[in-house]
Amino acid sequence: MPRIRPAARSRVLAVTVAAAAMGATLYGVGAADAHDSVPRSDKQIPNLTDVVSEIKAYYGDTVDASGEHFASPTSNYAKQVAGIEKKAESYLAHEAGHGDHDGRHGQPAKPAIVLDVDDTSVNTYNYELEQGFNYTPASNSAYIANKNMDAVFGMNTLTNWAAAKGITVFWITGRPEAQRADTVRNLAAVGYQPAADTAHLYLKNAAAPPAYLPCGATCTTVQYKSGTRAHIESMGYNIVANFGDQYSDLSGGYADKTFKLPNPMYFLP
Repeated sequence: MPRIRPAARSRVLAVTVAAAAMGATLYGVGAADAHDSVPRSDKQIPNLTDVVSEIKAYYGDTVDASGEHFASPTSNYAKQVAGIEKKAESYLAHEAGHGDHDGRHGQPAKPAIVLDVDDTSVNTYNYELEQGFNYTPASNSAYIANKNMDAVFGMNTLTNWAAAKGITVFWITGRPEAQRADTVRNLAAVGYQPAADTAHLYLKNAAAPPAYLPCGATCTTVQYKSGTRAHIESMGYNIVANFGDQYSDLSGGYADKTFKLPNPMYFLP
């Protein structure tokens, strides 16, 4: 999940309200923007408390002695994620070792996968509840600096399995470059074994954007992520699968197949 344009971040309730009111549907890559329509009546707006309660039920809200909230491994969220991962594993098992001849100098391209970080690799559920689904850069940075987010159920296992099969793992996140050390620490702490080093972890660098992004510091999420995937493929990799919880993580090409992870908490264009 990228954290690129906080002002543009649509809160869960706004998205849910619009979708319920107007029948808006997020469809495939390049989703409809669910908050474009304005409700004409209060009757078209779901109750905020009810929506939060439904989110908690979906994640199987579990609270520990210190008041931290966690998703349950027996929740419908966990079950949905497991179904997606099962399909991904079957697909990657076929792709492993089958390099396409589109690499540099006519050599077979090296298979790779790309993962988003937030709500694809790690779960932001506890942070979202702590903030009342009100993301701010300051609260997010403070949380990431002091706490590790849990791995999204099974994604660390799937990622490690893919790496063991010879598939190179990359992360592309909209987190700012200043959060690199905390991101590396969190991924390692929750069991991701492939190195999230500077060659394999890409963060948003607004102060010094890379030359391979013509849009520089003004990139949209889609431009930033697809442009970075294009850069990875220019180095002789073939991205066989791209994993993300937002449609903007997946749009723009430069991946053979996309896998959308569930996230009812927020929407990022």
